Amino acid sequence: MQKKLIAALIAGALAAPVLAQNVAVINGKPIPQARLDELITQFKDQAKRQGRPVPDDVTKIMKEELILREIYLQEAAKLGLDKKPEFAKRLEMARESILISELMDNYQKTHPVSDEQARAEYDRIAKLQRESASDQEYKARHILVEKEDEAKAIIAKLKKGEKFEAIAKKQSKDAGSGANGGDLGWASPSSYVKEFSEAMQKLKKGETTQEPVKSQFGYHIIHLDDVRKATPPELPKFEAVKPQVVLQLERQNLAKYQEELREKAKVE
Repeated sequence: MQKKLIAALIAGALAAPVLAQNVAVINGKPIPQARLDELITQFKDQAKRQGRPVPDDVTKIMKEELILREIYLQEAAKLGLDKKPEFAKRLEMARESILISELMDNYQKTHPVSDEQARAEYDRIAKLQRESASDQEYKARHILVEKEDEAKAIIAKLKKGEKFEAIAKKQSKDAGSGANGGDLGWASPSSYVKEFSEAMQKLKKGETTQEPVKSQFGYHIIHLDDVRKATPPELPKFEAVKPQVVLQLERQNLAKYQEELREKAKVE
């Protein structure tokens, strides 16, 4: 009896480290801890490349993913699905896709975006935004209708003293601004389509267009309420947007690499 007890204790002591190395055992088949560690590492690497946060319960999520995978794999094997010709074809396609993905991952790992490159790209974008910003902002109203005759009739009403705001609420196709008497708020000229922007900038404060302004949306009657000096755009700090800038550069570099491979290849 004592010998049996000692043997059981020894067996338990030997089995404990083995069990500790497994995440779970599914129908007698163990899932090694190393497999979970590898999956977590892959998930974190992918999240980092894509600029996404890693959830706090990532270990729990990945463990459940492995358990479900093993359950599904066992059931598929039980049904003999891995022996079908279709499976072999799809497996080869999957192998090709994975290998290509490894090629792209390898390029990004061996050609990382430096802090200097990220800073230069940030400065380039910031410069473009400052240059594209208008020196002035316009506070305008408009009434949008489908037909030119409608627009001319409204202009005639305005000349007779009817209120711009009242007509906009009743007749403007632009429901959003129409409900506010045609008010478009403060905006730079670049916010509008070319025809609208050009006509608006020709107006003086308090003036209304005397002819309908045609655009892709229909016919506009524009009234300029006011003009002011534009506030320079407030750009986010470099460190706040650095991950997005790096990600954008990585994508650009990867696309360039793919183009270079295509150009070097001899296709007959």
